[in-house]
Amino acid sequence: MLSKYLAATYEDGARGPDRYDCWGLVRAVRHELLGLPLLPSFGAVRNTMPAAFTRAYEEQAALMEECKPEPGAIAAVFRGRIVIHVAVVVEIDGALAALEIRNDRTSARWMRLPDFEASYLRVIYYRDKP
Repeated sequence: MLSKYLAATYEDGARGPDRYDCWGLVRAVRHELLGLPLLPSFGAVRNTMPAAFTRAYEEQAALMEECKPEPGAIAAVFRGRIVIHVAVVVEIDGALAALEIRNDRTSARWMRLPDFEASYLRVIYYRDKP
């Protein structure tokens, strides 16, 4: 079921169905694959706009709650106080993994959570409030 997303390529600001940036992939997988509410597009926010990316994160995080990793959770990646990336938690072969798309040199990929977390200094997970 992830093959559609794994075949996608990166484009800054893209929201699918064939091209995504990291937020576009998170919002599509959560909604289309996991049946969770469709999150705001934030389509004007680009990877080259770290302050705007962080403001969009803060706006969305205020509507969610911090959690341990679980399917559908958003993994927010920080460098200091700035959010630099997001991914979505999925279950693959009975284990939790992060599905992400990072840049135009790579396609989407999944990583087991310990490997994903080891790739970044700080990751915080969020889920929808009940």
